[in-house]
Amino acid sequence: MDLFNQEPKERVFKKMQLLDGEVWYMDNFMPLDKAKSYFKILKNSIEWRQEEIKMYGKTYPIPRKTAWYGYEGFNYKYSGILCNPKPWTKELLGIKRVIESFLPESDFNSVLLNLYRNGNDKVSWHADDEKGLGINPLIASVSLGATRRFDLKHKTEPNEKLQLELVPGSLVIMKGALQHNWLHQIPIQKKINDPRINLTFRTIVS
Repeated sequence: MDLFNQEPKERVFKKMQLLDGEVWYMDNFMPLDKAKSYFKILKNSIEWRQEEIKMYGKTYPIPRKTAWYGYEGFNYKYSGILCNPKPWTKELLGIKRVIESFLPESDFNSVLLNLYRNGNDKVSWHADDEKGLGINPLIASVSLGATRRFDLKHKTEPNEKLQLELVPGSLVIMKGALQHNWLHQIPIQKKINDPRINLTFRTIVS
């Protein structure tokens, strides 16, 4: 699939210079018909897993499904979950290469995929600050399917907040020191019945 078959007239990042970090947002990274096609393909072809985490001596399923794809050897560990990469699919590689054309400094070697089955699925407040991502990691996040809210808040400055509505086909870039100074979440939105897929492209450095 060629993301540029029906290229919008303009693809422009809205760049938000935050305290101690940066967020860029492009709402029309992918044409809507392409976003729908990619959503259908990925939902049916990705090897989704229901991971579990341990809290206070008990084991719980995380409130979404996930998958880890990338080049061989680039493993990832978060929340006690060890991810060994499945080989890139042509769709994931295609999206990766288009993102990299917008970001010459990027060279992603892996992607974490999240499947939010409905508005009850979520990801709680966290930062992508694991050691394997290095200092000031560059993370590119593509949204497909249902529109979901994306919240960010500064770790030590309570008045520093940001909220975005992530529409299908949109792209968020998190860069600079954002992961060290900010937290982000996808909250529960009970009125949403449709699924969403999120692709977060990363570079594992160790």
